[in-house]
Amino acid sequence: MIVQSIQPTPNPNAFKFLVDVPLAAGQTMNFSSAEDAVEHDLAKSMFAVAGVDTLFFCENFVTVAMTSEADWRSVAEEITKILEAAEGPEATEASEAGAPMAQAQPAAPNLEGADEELWNQIQEVLDDRVRPALAGDGGGLEVVALDGKTLHIRYQGACGTCPSSIQGTLIAIQNMLQSEVDEQLMVVTA
Repeated sequence: MIVQSIQPTPNPNAFKFLVDVPLAAGQTMNFSSAEDAVEHDLAKSMFAVAGVDTLFFCENFVTVAMTSEADWRSVAEEITKILEAAEGPEATEASEAGAPMAQAQPAAPNLEGADEELWNQIQEVLDDRVRPALAGDGGGLEVVALDGKTLHIRYQGACGTCPSSIQGTLIAIQNMLQSEVDEQLMVVTA
C-alpha cells in the first residue's frame, strides 16, 4: 500500500491519508477507541501510535484524528509506516471479522412515527450531496434515528471532533433537507 498524500481537513486535529488501494470496499468504518478496533489489525496498530484519538476508514482513505497534545509530525510518520507496511486486503478483512461498519446504503434506523418515503428522500439527499462533501473533508455521518421530523445524526472521521461540524455543517444539512425534502425537518446530533 502506498500513501499518495496526507491532506489537512477543516478539523485542525485530523488529517486524511489517501492510499492507492481500497481500505473499505463500498463501506465506512469508524473507530472511536482502541477497544472498538480489537477485530481490525490495521486500526489496532494505528491506535498504538501515541496521540491517535479516532479513525475513520473510507474507500481510499483513512482519517486520523489526534488528541490536541499529539505531535503531528510524529503521528504522520508512524501512520505512514503502518499503512505502507500493510496490504490492502487486510483492511477489508475487518468486515468479515465483525468490525463496526456502516453500509454505503444504510438500513432504515428507528423510524418512530416517520414514514419510509420520508426516510428514502432524506437518504437520497445525504448520499448524493452531504456524504460526498463530508468525505472530501475526511469525514462522514451516520443516521442514528428518525423520530417524527427529527433526524438524529452522528459525525464520523474529521467531522466527529470538529467544532465547525457541530455548528455550521449541522445547520447547512438541516437547511438542505428542509429545502429539498420537508420544511419541518430538524437535524440534531446524537
